[in-house]
Amino acid sequence: MKRELTFKNEEQELAHVAGFMEEVCDELQLDMHVAMKLQLAIEEMVTNVIFYAYPEGVSADITLSAESDGKELTFVLSDGGKPFDPTAKDDPDLDVDPMDRDQGGMGILIVKNIMNEVSYQRLGDTNQLTMKKKL
Repeated sequence: MKRELTFKNEEQELAHVAGFMEEVCDELQLDMHVAMKLQLAIEEMVTNVIFYAYPEGVSADITLSAESDGKELTFVLSDGGKPFDPTAKDDPDLDVDPMDRDQGGMGILIVKNIMNEVSYQRLGDTNQLTMKKKL
């Protein structure tokens, strides 16, 4: 199974991403609990790209691909926004009261807890976030 979705860096595109994720999970006949977790992880990362990767008013394409060999599901999120490696950010200290904690970091922590492997690379002018889940 291999699928790809290209969409704009606009908030309303999240509905297309949700539909894409539903199709992928249905095609692989994933358990609803697993599918919901994957949806959350992908939505977290796509939302970050939509809101933070580009200067305000700049329209750009983002690509999300999904590929599975039946044993592992790999998602690759690619964008041409400013360089940012979410895997390099320290995990938030969960022992600190949320009101006293620095903002940010919870999304990638959620993704790291859902996925088996998360990696980032900058290829030319492109951010590429790879997220793998064993099935």
